[in-house]
Amino acid sequence: MENGKKATLWLVIPCYNEEQVIDETAKCVKEVITAMTESGKISKNSKIAFVNDGSTDKTFEHIKALCAGDSIFACINLSRNRGHQNALLAGLMVAKGRADAVISLDADLQDDVGAIEEFVDKFLEGYDIVYGVRSERNTDTFFKRFTAESFYKFMRVMGVDIVYNHADYRLMSRRALEGLSEFDEVNTFLRGIVPQIGYPSTVVEYKRGERVAGKSKYPLNKMLAFALEGITSFSIRPIRMALMLGIFAFLVSVGMLIYCIIQKAFGRVVSGWVSLSVSIWALGGMQMLLIGVVGEYVGKIYLETKHRPKYIIESIILNEDEI
Repeated sequence: MENGKKATLWLVIPCYNEEQVIDETAKCVKEVITAMTESGKISKNSKIAFVNDGSTDKTFEHIKALCAGDSIFACINLSRNRGHQNALLAGLMVAKGRADAVISLDADLQDDVGAIEEFVDKFLEGYDIVYGVRSERNTDTFFKRFTAESFYKFMRVMGVDIVYNHADYRLMSRRALEGLSEFDEVNTFLRGIVPQIGYPSTVVEYKRGERVAGKSKYPLNKMLAFALEGITSFSIRPIRMALMLGIFAFLVSVGMLIYCIIQKAFGRVVSGWVSLSVSIWALGGMQMLLIGVVGEYVGKIYLETKHRPKYIIESIILNEDEI
């Protein structure tokens, strides 16, 4: 930092129904921030901000109690559940004008909080974006490891610029957050947006642990929806693939037409109900698939044209004052 000024660091932690783990999370991250403050690495104005994403349990009550007991904690309370990505974005935008650097992490303590200091070291070296990247997946089941790795590889194949084995554990400087605020799309996929900012970046490897308590908020169906969101938000390759499949189907139909004409000329016409029914089902299925792909993009265009807010903040608790 210039003129020997210490960096003000904010941790932004989205929460949805995390009452079982929120107090332990607060304890662990506070220890890290306190140690870094006492060593003089970061400013005493550094904060730990929890974003309550419309939780239906007692998560918000736990966060309010933390804020009342220690001014290091802050709370950003959304008016309703808007999903992890929008909740995270809300926290980042609130922190943007108040912090020199912001680290986002999940509330379940699977992200190694011991890596926070290394994130800050990289920031002080001059990097605007520091990605937390998993060094291994040995603790995952085969199914979880296979689906996760397939997700990143498939996203790359689809043309989405995404950091391999990186979720949303990252540091962003104020300058990078200003760049992020320029992206106005409603369909928020931060893993794809952040690499497009383009400022100097690096990675920090860490080991991801087991969830301390509670249940994962990303079962298989949500992971598939998340992947679809990312692909259709950042790549037109599926549309191009639909076009190529359409051309291929047209060429096959032309070939079949020529084949039928030749067979007719030689008098070898045989009724083939099997091939006919298979062709009908294949072409019908392909048409439905392509219509679905096009519909996905049309739906996104529809949502973007409405310019609806990505989130609405009901209240902010900061320094024991409610805004």
